[in-house]
Amino acid sequence: SKEVEKIIKQLSFGHLISLQMISSGICGSDDHVLKGKLPMKFPLIPGHEGAGIVESVGDGVSTVKPGDKVLTLILPQCKNCDSCLHPEGNFCDKQDVLPCSGVMLDGTCRFSCRGKKVYHSFRVSTFTEYTVVPEIAVVKIDDAAPMDKVCLISCGVPTGYGAVVNSAKVTPGSTCVVFGLGGVGSAIVMACKASGASRIIGVDINEKKFLRAKALGVTDCLNPNKLKKPVHEVVMEMTGVGADFAFEAVGLVDTMIAAWNSCNNSYGVCLIAGLAPSDAQLPLDAVRILSGKTLKGVCLGDYKTRDCLPKIVTDYLQDKINIDPLVTHQLPFNQLHKALKLYHAGKTIRCVLLF
Repeated sequence: SKEVEKIIKQLSFGHLISLQMISSGICGSDDHVLKGKLPMKFPLIPGHEGAGIVESVGDGVSTVKPGDKVLTLILPQCKNCDSCLHPEGNFCDKQDVLPCSGVMLDGTCRFSCRGKKVYHSFRVSTFTEYTVVPEIAVVKIDDAAPMDKVCLISCGVPTGYGAVVNSAKVTPGSTCVVFGLGGVGSAIVMACKASGASRIIGVDINEKKFLRAKALGVTDCLNPNKLKKPVHEVVMEMTGVGADFAFEAVGLVDTMIAAWNSCNNSYGVCLIAGLAPSDAQLPLDAVRILSGKTLKGVCLGDYKTRDCLPKIVTDYLQDKINIDPLVTHQLPFNQLHKALKLYHAGKTIRCVLLF
């Protein structure tokens, strides 16, 4: 009977749900896909940071029903694999990010155009009026959730906020440095402030982001392109001993190394939240590790997505966390190309597409 139960659980991974999308944010990972920095199968439908309404459910689906408001999950939670069962794990074995197959768990595609196969992006594909997702990659949220904004809680907000409160556990009075002041970096800044950090140094080459970053809690802003020294040396001079916590939210090797080198050599903690190109290698001075500082990767803020993301939505509704400042633009989906231009021009923190 245990073997039969195991087989039934495995089969349940293929349970599919049809969603009517209401909103989708444009995330840096989507840009990586479009620029070919991640190995993906084309043609595909991009997008993963989505909020929608369940249109229909397949056989065996039990966690949502038609009419439910839901978030799509780039990182699913099957609740059966080693990672899901471990108290500290969240990188589910059924994820389709590293690498991305472009197909459902059963190996099929549910999109087509003129009779030709169209691939999925991370098994969620939110840049479309309707999408199909596995049951394990969607989670029901509060009916009161404003669907034009909560899509950010699908990815950007938990990625940044969780890196601070779950992974790093930033302490009151500490000094933090944040590389990248976009959507994820801004969520990191908000969480650092909420955690009581006394100094938050924001690093970005786009100075248009500085005013918004300071409003969120950044105390000092640095543009590496305008410094006479490497940015980590400037951070060391500013702090005297290096940052207690450093966060990388760009996804570039150079900024990852700079974040690592900005940490205190004894007790500093460096968190990598940015998604690097698939072929990138991270060269580090090995002897520096001996001194005691920590380098850690973090995906979706270490949250177990189906268990935890609905609580973040509830916290937002109860004014315990405010994601509104992160939504700088909202555009109808048919203006996707305009939204991408705003993103590439560095004029947005998050642009939300509305269907």
